[in-house]
Amino acid sequence: MNKEMDTEVDHCGLDGHERKSHHSDKLKADLTKRLNRIEGQVRGVKGLIEKDTYCDDVLHQIAAIQSALNGVGKLLLAGHLKSCVVERIQEGDMDVVDELLKTMNTLMK
Repeated sequence: MNKEMDTEVDHCGLDGHERKSHHSDKLKADLTKRLNRIEGQVRGVKGLIEKDTYCDDVLHQIAAIQSALNGVGKLLLAGHLKSCVVERIQEGDMDVVDELLKTMNTLMK
């Protein structure tokens, strides 16, 4: 892997029998910032419902939250493909392809 990729994407390794992702500080900060914003949006929607806000307005906010979550998923998926999946294939572990297909099916629901 090149040096630039090491600082930008997550790396998967084994800790005992459990696979773990090791995210760069930059990626962790970006994901945390995005998730904090999403958390605030969800709280905002709860408040809108409590205030009996017009349904269409609430639905637009929910769509924005879903879009933001998809953005987080895309970042994680890109890192996963560039590191974990590549590494496991290079190690001869082709089970990662089936695992990835299951994950993609889950994300596309």
